[in-house]
Amino acid sequence: MLDSLDGLSVGDALGAQFFIMGRSLSDLRSGTPPPGPWDWTDDTEMACNVVAELHRHQQIDQDRLAAGFARRFSPERDYGHATVTTLRRIREGKPWKETASAAFEGHGSCGNGAAMRVAPLGAYYADDPQQAVTEAVRSAQVTHMNPEGVTGAVAVAVAAGQAAHARRTQTPPTPAEFLITVLGHLAPGETTHGIRRARALLGTSVAEAAHELGNGSKVTAQDTVPFALWAAATYLDDYPAAIAACIEADGDIDTTSAITGGIVAAHTGTTTETGVPQTWLAAREPLPSWLTTINRPRRRP
Repeated sequence: MLDSLDGLSVGDALGAQFFIMGRSLSDLRSGTPPPGPWDWTDDTEMACNVVAELHRHQQIDQDRLAAGFARRFSPERDYGHATVTTLRRIREGKPWKETASAAFEGHGSCGNGAAMRVAPLGAYYADDPQQAVTEAVRSAQVTHMNPEGVTGAVAVAVAAGQAAHARRTQTPPTPAEFLITVLGHLAPGETTHGIRRARALLGTSVAEAAHELGNGSKVTAQDTVPFALWAAATYLDDYPAAIAACIEADGDIDTTSAITGGIVAAHTGTTTETGVPQTWLAAREPLPSWLTTINRPRRRP
């Protein structure tokens, strides 16, 4: 779980650097990343809340998670306008279910926010994919009541769980097997259709995959999760290459990098040659002080 959080937060923080003029993907690939520190965004802040909930209580309590999101959120972390409104209302005492359901004229949010924060949860339940699905749904609903937003979270959680399980058993799936397993846990819908399309696009270039699947520019689960899972399936054993693919795709770079990074790091870890580079971890802004009391040796994958 904590390796996945490191992968998510480094992907988020590094991806956000590429919204700044003068950043070079070719420099990154040649071993010269942007100078640190790299500030993380709402992706990491919300993921830390999920990790804290699991560490302390071993499952998601929606009331408690919603209260944690509302209490700790910092609008300057690039939260979307709708999420800021939702969390402020919860902070003011409005029930999360009422607030989340009312978003977007009663349709609920189908944004990529539930997906961007959930990979560590999937890694936590690596040995129980059905529980990962259940808890991913609970974690999503406190802010994203739209079925597409929920499906995006489920897809990422299942993918991260599968990545962590493959690491434990030392039986890495093929890219096609990886996506087939994810699809087996999803309800029909646009996000699921996009992931099915991602399977058909395995072996294509980053540019073609992003063109066909989306790159997060619309900030929806449908436009974000399929490409992030394509990148994770393609580069499951190579964290730097997975993040470079997300940066190359452009769009909502910090979020695709957070999703993909959280999945891939659940498989590679942070101490292998193809895992999260130590220099990248050192450049990432430290995680919140309220989270750093977690004892890493007791972590799940």
